[in-house]
Amino acid sequence: MPTRRHFLAGSAAAIGLAPLSAAPEARATAAAPAPASATTGTTTPNLVVILADDLGYGDLGAYGQQLITTPRIDRLAAEGLRFTDAYSTAAVCAPSRCSLLTGLHTGHSAVRANPNGAPGALQAGDTTFAEVLRARGYRTAVFGKWGFGPEEGDQPSHPNSRGFEEFYGYIDHGHAHEYHPQYLWHNGAKETIAANANGAKGAYAPQLIEQRALDFITDHAAEPFLLFLTPTVPHAPSDIPDVGAYASRTWSQQNKGHAAQITYFDTLVGKVTDRLRALGIAENTVVLVTSDNGPHEEGGVNPDLFDANGPLRGYKRNLYEGGVRVPLIAWSPGRIGAGTSDRPTPLTDVLPTLADLGGAPAPTDIDGLSAAPLLAGSPDTARHNHLYWFRDERGVTSRANSEDGGRATWLAEAVRKDHWKAVRFAPVRDHALPDAQWQVELYDLASDVGERRDVAGANPSVVAGLVTLMRSSWSDSYVRKPFGIRAQVQGPAVPGQAFTVTATLGNGSAKPWTGALLALHAPAGWQVRATTGTGSDLLPAGATLTASWRVTPPATAAAGTQWPLSVDGTAQSPTGPLRYSAAERVSTVPPAPVADAYLSDLPWVSAANGWGPVERDRSNGRKPAGDGTPISFGGVTHAKGLGVHAPSEIVYHLGGTADRFTALVGIDDFSTNQAATGAVKASVRGDGKLLFSSGKLTGAGGPVQVDVDVRGVHLLYLVVEDANANTALDHTSWALARVTVR
Repeated sequence: MPTRRHFLAGSAAAIGLAPLSAAPEARATAAAPAPASATTGTTTPNLVVILADDLGYGDLGAYGQQLITTPRIDRLAAEGLRFTDAYSTAAVCAPSRCSLLTGLHTGHSAVRANPNGAPGALQAGDTTFAEVLRARGYRTAVFGKWGFGPEEGDQPSHPNSRGFEEFYGYIDHGHAHEYHPQYLWHNGAKETIAANANGAKGAYAPQLIEQRALDFITDHAAEPFLLFLTPTVPHAPSDIPDVGAYASRTWSQQNKGHAAQITYFDTLVGKVTDRLRALGIAENTVVLVTSDNGPHEEGGVNPDLFDANGPLRGYKRNLYEGGVRVPLIAWSPGRIGAGTSDRPTPLTDVLPTLADLGGAPAPTDIDGLSAAPLLAGSPDTARHNHLYWFRDERGVTSRANSEDGGRATWLAEAVRKDHWKAVRFAPVRDHALPDAQWQVELYDLASDVGERRDVAGANPSVVAGLVTLMRSSWSDSYVRKPFGIRAQVQGPAVPGQAFTVTATLGNGSAKPWTGALLALHAPAGWQVRATTGTGSDLLPAGATLTASWRVTPPATAAAGTQWPLSVDGTAQSPTGPLRYSAAERVSTVPPAPVADAYLSDLPWVSAANGWGPVERDRSNGRKPAGDGTPISFGGVTHAKGLGVHAPSEIVYHLGGTADRFTALVGIDDFSTNQAATGAVKASVRGDGKLLFSSGKLTGAGGPVQVDVDVRGVHLLYLVVEDANANTALDHTSWALARVTVR
């Protein structure tokens, strides 16, 4: 669980330069320098990454498509560099997008499966390509589908917390399935779409997203920018206002809509490049066009009608080439020459490539390699020793399942090394299963790109070598080197009393930085005093600079209020000045209880929940508090309680006034009735000290009684953690959660 959840919303901070407040600031050190400019000459380009959703390798004319027209992308492919062997890092959306953003393949990344209940989330140590470029002064935006939850505006996996100054679109996958949604998110707030109220279809979301992207290009044409454009087409359903040129086809309506969605994506790419040309910045912009995985077969779409995977075997959800090999086109007139490349290029390479192009340091502990020299025409671009894929997918579609021989829901992984490709399947959901119990296949892509001839039996030594690579590519947890800035708040924000803030600037890049400096910014009227040094003349590669401050809110600071804190970390890299920022909100504690009370009736200091809001008194999944069925365990109903979804943490201010805390905690009937696979562990902590631990809780085992002494405790933490590496059905309730006051 991120340390952000362990104290007043502290730590795992966002990296970005968005302003926190218009109020004056108190500073712990001298004012930080202005954001580094990336406009030192014309060699630093604007960067545009356009990511289609479920666009197959064969869905574009440039890759052999015959039935669907894609003239604008085909033109880019003719003018730029077309990759023939580019790969997503997963066969479904969420893990693929996580790898694209962070440069880690699915043996190391934070999100390794599509959501099955709670959405995946980026972790505290993850660094996105937006955070990397933002440090060099790039203006950054993402428009479209984000894909990491929870669906809330103020949480550490939100795009605004991961380096993107502006966001407009969908936070999670489920919402992104709606082409005429009643709202879209703009930064941290929902914006209602009146034209779609009550089921109307007055506004098509891809067109709204398109306009935001074009406006962003116009608004920032005079400064370096990074645009990540992620429309949801052609993901199912095949919803589009007009099927256009496909209306007269004898195809099903779903196939007409699907084809029209791909042509719409093509038109969108064309509008982006037209805007770049109109503004005179096309020659100083690099555009990448790609897809997150292979073609889908959902909602009645027939990918075989369109030969959507071209000569390849498999579809979305398969680790065969058709599920993971994707189109990739790099275009920049005058900068990238026309041609093709057969370099095996996974989308993990996007982060280091963008970093190279933008003159920004990148983390060294990523799996991606920069392809920037290749874009500049050099034949000496580094090549991967091997490529790795992991699959943990519970969704089933007929064609994908058939290609997998009925094993679509089995764990699977694959490796490509040179022309060899191995795919293997585990009959149980356990990656630690002995190698002998996996079913392994081997293909020679040089002679069998369609993966139709399994040659494992004739090449046992090759199989053994590739299985060894699979094992070495997997880590149960992947610990990152510190990169950029992280901040942690270490104490309650009690008016008139000091608490500690600690920040670390990590040089996880390959080269030393000089002139490193940390500075803390607090609201006007707050006292800030550095208790350690805040600067270093030299920050070697792999080193960190840590500083601490004592921060005192004024005695008049309003209780129960969130306040902005931020830390800047600045330094000089070999390619130019850097500025990383960690933005936090710290809450002044609400009044302590003066009489016995149920926690559902008290304000909390902070509440972090794995999925949806914390629900007071009622427990019903994702819906807002107070509108669901009462909490029940084994058919026994309890009216007062708190519904959460692992991982979660709720913090209450007791102020040393309470005597005992009692509750029932367990996986409630709501979750148990969905499936019996949920497992969690609950704990109670007081001022950082463990007071109670439940052990493993399941629906079948029922709730456990909590009764702990909380005398002298100022901050009470209720924590629920996943206990079986599967958070899908971990909805948990603290029923009858109550404190007594002496």
